Amino acid sequence: MLAEFEHASILVLGSGTSVGVPMVGCSCKACTSQDPRDRRLRPSVLLKLGAKRILIDTSPDFRYQALHYRIERIDAILYTHAHADHILGLDDVRPFNFMQKGEIPLYASAEAFETIRRTFSYVFDSAPSESSRPRLVPEIFASAPICVAGVEIQPVRAHHGRGTVYGFRLGDCAYLTDHSEIPPESEALLHDLDVLFLDALRHNPHPTHSTVEESLRTVDRLKPKRAFFTHISHDLVHAPTQARLPANVTLAYDGLEIPIGWGDA
Repeated sequence: MLAEFEHASILVLGSGTSVGVPMVGCSCKACTSQDPRDRRLRPSVLLKLGAKRILIDTSPDFRYQALHYRIERIDAILYTHAHADHILGLDDVRPFNFMQKGEIPLYASAEAFETIRRTFSYVFDSAPSESSRPRLVPEIFASAPICVAGVEIQPVRAHHGRGTVYGFRLGDCAYLTDHSEIPPESEALLHDLDVLFLDALRHNPHPTHSTVEESLRTVDRLKPKRAFFTHISHDLVHAPTQARLPANVTLAYDGLEIPIGWGDA
């Protein structure tokens, strides 16, 4: 499927947890590190498929991310879930409406869209407004594959503590964040992968997130060619953590761009 694109990649816009790294008021080793890989904005990635751009989540840092990485268009937005660190940059898509002179499709589960609609009620209010607001077309997904900007994407349901989060599989690549458990029926959708992104918050257990050790066990079960860990807290300093990971596992960092697509038939 991705073979139709001459160039395809995943760009990590943010690899951090909900408070980002450095965390406000903290002077730990990660928060005071001079390694740029320890500076982590809130979690989001951009799928670059030829000229098409598909954004996964709009973090509170989205405006900075769009400027820093020179994002010039958005063809669609996918939401993993509706927690604050994944949706609060939504208003900053307005300039893309201006430049593209049109609406942007927004894909979310019914549960996530209800929270987005409530949080940004002015966006979805049909009453006339004197102020500009994002122009979005909601598209609700469940478990079936969806067509996003002409590309087939498979939603992958996972547990986020007692809540639900969705990852996405695109060809032989998959992106999952903010998960505490991947149920067996979803793991069945994640075999034969070239690239797999997984949540790996820290080493110590957490009720709503996977740890480094838990995600390493997931890698062992699913056996992707390359795995990348994201949604990283300030408990993990990049260099020493990376040094202890297997050769096919990389701690993601902001600005990391991963070519994809050569595994497609």
